Amino acid sequence: MTVMSLDRIDIKILNELQQNASLTNVELATRVNLSPSPCLARVRHLENVGVIDRRIAVLDPCVLGLSVTAFIHIKLEKQVQLSLDNFTRAIDRMSQVMECYLMTGDSDYLLRVLVADIEDLEDLIVNKLSRIPGVSSIKSNLALKKISHKTMLPIDSSRPVEIKPCYAGARHREKAARARCESSTVSEKPDSTLILGTPHVDVHANFNVS
Repeated sequence: MTVMSLDRIDIKILNELQQNASLTNVELATRVNLSPSPCLARVRHLENVGVIDRRIAVLDPCVLGLSVTAFIHIKLEKQVQLSLDNFTRAIDRMSQVMECYLMTGDSDYLLRVLVADIEDLEDLIVNKLSRIPGVSSIKSNLALKKISHKTMLPIDSSRPVEIKPCYAGARHREKAARARCESSTVSEKPDSTLILGTPHVDVHANFNVS
């Protein structure tokens, strides 16, 4: 398998786009000391190999009234494939879930959610998360203050960076799976039909202040 590397110019392009994805090709080319044509060719190549996944606008949640961030620990009754798949499909449909990780340790999943207020958080936990089949316990922690939040990946421009094909392949498989899930939700029954039992729900804020 051929290993591809990013040179310093590629990394400069990526860092510029991570800071401002709305740059025109001419502006980007000027910043990385290239003429527009080769700069555009490099950007297209970075998109084609999967390094640039997509370009998005980063919104300010507080301005939009989404001022409550919570981290939710979820434990399943059993870590069987059916339960994992059901949970993944359910989470993909919840716009309040910003990030979801399959974890080691006491919890099976860690979610970062963003809501307008405590009432919305309670509704998310009690009426949505707790109704996912196989969920046995839910614990929530409120964030008091955002200290640091970054969207820019730490790419070292002082040395070449190897592209790892396995990551790109996994990302493409994830996209395909999400697309299949979205197309299948049209014929699925409402969430209310998925209730198999009432898991233990711990709705509270844990404040650890030293």
